[in-house]
Amino acid sequence: MLNIQITSPTIYVSRFSLFMFILFVQVLFPLFDMTMPMLSYFDIDKHNTGYRQETDAGITTFFTLSYIIIVNPAILAAAGIPKGASMTATILTSIFGTLLMGVYAKRPFAVAPYMGENAFVAYTVVQTLGYSWQTAMAAIFISGILFTLITIGGLRQWLAEAIPSSLKHSFSVGIGLFLAFLGLNDMGIVTLGVPGAPVQLANIAKLPVLLSLGGLLLTAVLLIRRITGALLVGMAVTTAAFLLTRLVPLPSGVFSMPPSIEPIFMKINMQGALTWGFVGVIISVLVMDFVDTMGTLFGLSSRANLLDENDNLPDIEKPMLVDALSTIAASLFGTTTAGVYIESAAGIEQGGKTGFTAIVVAALFALALFFSPLLTIVPPFAYGPPMVVVGMFMMQSVTKMDFSDYSELLPAFLTIVLMIFTFNIGVGITAGFIAWVLLKLFTGKVSEVRTGMWILALLSLSFYLFYPYH
Repeated sequence: MLNIQITSPTIYVSRFSLFMFILFVQVLFPLFDMTMPMLSYFDIDKHNTGYRQETDAGITTFFTLSYIIIVNPAILAAAGIPKGASMTATILTSIFGTLLMGVYAKRPFAVAPYMGENAFVAYTVVQTLGYSWQTAMAAIFISGILFTLITIGGLRQWLAEAIPSSLKHSFSVGIGLFLAFLGLNDMGIVTLGVPGAPVQLANIAKLPVLLSLGGLLLTAVLLIRRITGALLVGMAVTTAAFLLTRLVPLPSGVFSMPPSIEPIFMKINMQGALTWGFVGVIISVLVMDFVDTMGTLFGLSSRANLLDENDNLPDIEKPMLVDALSTIAASLFGTTTAGVYIESAAGIEQGGKTGFTAIVVAALFALALFFSPLLTIVPPFAYGPPMVVVGMFMMQSVTKMDFSDYSELLPAFLTIVLMIFTFNIGVGITAGFIAWVLLKLFTGKVSEVRTGMWILALLSLSFYLFYPYH
């Protein structure tokens, strides 16, 4: 196994520096000469946006998904991966992927290690099947290489264009409801239930829940009054309320050195992965990454009005290549599959339309590398309300679904409900692919099935056949 040590420089920053940075981009960016070269590079005029709007969007996206910096290492710790090194790997992966998304793909999407895939690696591949986390990283690496090859070869774009419009719109609706469910859980409104009733209403009389509901109400009022930065303002005010009521303690420190990544950097066990018994793991990782990224791209792009008249995403191979390369980087850094994050929808609703939004997110991830203690300031109760609101916005795509053709409606419906009720976006999408092809086949509409959809259905079927259930 490869072993390269990264020595982090000593950088001292303060909490005041973060707020000054945010103030700078909020107030001074609009004063810049808007004929600057970057303007044409990001097509700011073409998308009818501006740098302040894009910056607001980037800040909103970052604080909505910044939980990944803490949560991803916590989950991967169950696989034996050191939390400190894992946190550094999570941030570095996010910087790499999000910056590449902004500069190369020019899309307002943030990239980070996927939730779901991290749990799959920790609890199924390592704890249940008994493989080492180093071998699991090899599966991530192999899937990233394969995705890079098929993306460069144009196969991923060809497959994406074969997906019917009804399923593409169902991705947006399903992801929206998924976000809303996550948001309600973060707000403390929905909690785990009992057998027979898996979820239930939590105690909404508690002060944290009431403050979170107040944040949701404030965000709604600001949106109705069309106040710029409504989602960001709602998050900031809710966070301030938690600080004033001492429900969220001030961080014990202002800055911290990034933990060394050396214990996990490039620790890939290829020998352990090149066995017949490990094939199911590789296929599962491959299919989950493929469908998660495809579904998220279409869902977010639909909401951002980036799809063309045929409901395809122009130059889709660029964000897909970013996804593939980010997955390779993630495995080398020592973390799991990376790709486009559904929380990017929060920034899109804030007005993010170009790659500049992604660059702002990447910059904030870079700052977070050196003062991670400050991330404890923004509680889930504060970023839950924006996620609920974004979920509402993404429901708009349901109006584009065909309710008169059940061979289109049922697969779309299955996609939506299984995303939510299995708590897995990949399960919903693969079930939708299989159901759509089968219904077309058995209702005499097989001529509507393009070759790419046959391949996607077979890939989806292999996911269920090879998935290492536990």
